[in-house]
Amino acid sequence: MTSEGVMAPAGDAVPRPKSAREAYRDLLPGLMLADDRLYCLDSDTGLFERDAFAAVPDRYLNLGIAEHNLMGTAAGLAASGKMPYVSTMATFATTRALEAVKIDVAYNELPVRIVATHGGLAAGHLGPTHHSLEDLAIMRVLPGFTVVVPGDARQAEEAVRQSVALPGPAYIRLGRSATPDLDGFVQPGAAAGVAGVRPFEIGKAQWLRHGGDVAFIACGPHPVLAALRAADRLAEHGVRAAVLNLHTLLPLDVDAIVTAAAGTAGVVTIEEHWRAGGLGGAVAETLAEHAPARVSRIGMPATFSERVGGQDELLSRYGITSDAALGAALNLIGAIDGGGTSDPDLSRV
Repeated sequence: MTSEGVMAPAGDAVPRPKSAREAYRDLLPGLMLADDRLYCLDSDTGLFERDAFAAVPDRYLNLGIAEHNLMGTAAGLAASGKMPYVSTMATFATTRALEAVKIDVAYNELPVRIVATHGGLAAGHLGPTHHSLEDLAIMRVLPGFTVVVPGDARQAEEAVRQSVALPGPAYIRLGRSATPDLDGFVQPGAAAGVAGVRPFEIGKAQWLRHGGDVAFIACGPHPVLAALRAADRLAEHGVRAAVLNLHTLLPLDVDAIVTAAAGTAGVVTIEEHWRAGGLGGAVAETLAEHAPARVSRIGMPATFSERVGGQDELLSRYGITSDAALGAALNLIGAIDGGGTSDPDLSRV
């Protein structure tokens, strides 16, 4: 078992997973070597070593801690036929530099790729100034943007690879620390009812569990793992829960959201973001328009964290957990006339 309570892949030893930002760091220089349009614009993050770009030294630019200038420079390069990958922390990319992102990048529909690390509470040890709990709400309303929240390092690699072919600008939100690879938890034929899982594709949600009683829709490593754990605990008691990894918030996979909700007691959304405006808001808006259903949103409450702490500690403190997901699902099931389960042990799960 992992610390998330989900069965780990078979084998005596589970190798340390790579973090999403490490996957991006290791991938980008090779992509730049293969495509001379690509540039790396850094903001003194410490993620990259200049030596990694020895084969393309003129296309790695460290502009220092000056995020507004970073976005303006990226826009200028993109307007000249280049494709810059901008590296900075999520909160600075979407708040400090927002005017440049909106006017210089989005308004001009330029192919700038903002790869933002320390999403959500990943920088919990640095306090609320470095928490990024509003970025998805901001980025998903900017016209023409693609907004992606990979679920693990492999998905981060795929998101970056696939972003090369995207039209217009893109925002890819990464965490800070390593998290388990989701592939190890979605094996076909598992007791929890896993179906074949489609490869990661920007714009297409991933079905990690199928079930018609209740649906979990999540994005980001920790929320997706929480959804999987909650679904597996429900499955032990005969409750069939779907799990949808909605890794792309723009463009949104409307068909998958509607299908997930159809015939269920409702949908539980889980995100490492304030409850307003992010994944939960996107799902609620979609269902209200296309297929009204009950939605219970799990995320950061409308408050700034009053303490400094590690990511896991803060996720637990503010209820972005599998226990919260389980409780929300049970509340939705119990609200149906005659719904729920006859299993007397379920209330103690």
